[in-house]
Amino acid sequence: QVQLVESGGDSVQPGSSLILSCTISGNPRDLFATAWFRQIGKEREGVAAILMGGNPQKYRPPAVRDRYTIYRDDVKKTVHLQMKNLKVEDTAVYFCATGTRPMTVKGVLKSENYDSWGQGTQVTVSS
Repeated sequence: QVQLVESGGDSVQPGSSLILSCTISGNPRDLFATAWFRQIGKEREGVAAILMGGNPQKYRPPAVRDRYTIYRDDVKKTVHLQMKNLKVEDTAVYFCATGTRPMTVKGVLKSENYDSWGQGTQVTVSS
């Protein structure tokens, strides 16, 4: 099992950009995917996922596809979520999660498919 630590959350104004980082301890090569989720109240929504194998396919829901980018740094064992043109409705706690089991395209943004979770980092967007 891996341990995940998120960082980069902040309070920003609408239109700003942020980059969240997820540092993975352990062996990322054992992972199938890493994803970012955000939680507002009790609802947890997948906003980006990236496969950890040789073909780093990326997945983002339509709601954030033009503003969010996910990428990984295999040397530093980090996965980043770049967010642009932030909106008030992006305010949430953002979690990094990893999964070891193969997932379908529909499953990569489902929280129940992920085994390990970080503690979360708060992103607040307000004017």
